[in-house]
Amino acid sequence: MDKIKLEILGLSPSQSQSGSFALVLGEEYGNRRLPIIIGMFEAQAIAIEIEKIVPNRPMTHDLFKQFAEQFKFTVREIMISDLREGIFFAKIVCFDGVRESVIDARPSDAIAIGIRFDVPIYTNESILSEAGITATGNDEEEEQEELVRSSNKPSTRSFGDQLKNASSEELQRMLEEALGNEEYERAAKIRDEMSKRN
Repeated sequence: MDKIKLEILGLSPSQSQSGSFALVLGEEYGNRRLPIIIGMFEAQAIAIEIEKIVPNRPMTHDLFKQFAEQFKFTVREIMISDLREGIFFAKIVCFDGVRESVIDARPSDAIAIGIRFDVPIYTNESILSEAGITATGNDEEEEQEELVRSSNKPSTRSFGDQLKNASSEELQRMLEEALGNEEYERAAKIRDEMSKRN
């Protein structure tokens, strides 16, 4: 599977989710953009590193870098690896001088760590085809606003409809996934749908 290199184009407050931000990644040699909704803490961690602001105390992602350096391993790349039910998944590719290891992560954490190691961020064609937005000839500021608006649009099939049409086994799997990703609001909606059926 060919990797497509991405670069960080911008970070804007989300219009639909209070306390969230839209991180916009752009295809290096193309005009497609990939907006990802991230939390406030991760947005702050990314912005601080982009602006080269040194906090009084190390943030979690800085701690990860210090830990890695102390134990002689480095990060080679970040891969936005999967998109399932509107949720992005990422991998951090690490190297200890002998072997390569891959760590699962939320994209926001992976990118916050990746920029601290100054490593490339990649995705694949299937993710860009499914969730990417093709940039028009608008100026950059207008384009950024449009990307944020489109990343906040609900999918054509609402989450509520997905829940109603899901089997009990699918609901259980979705609940475990939401809890694993610390998406407690989503988990609560799934749990409510499960309760209705009992």
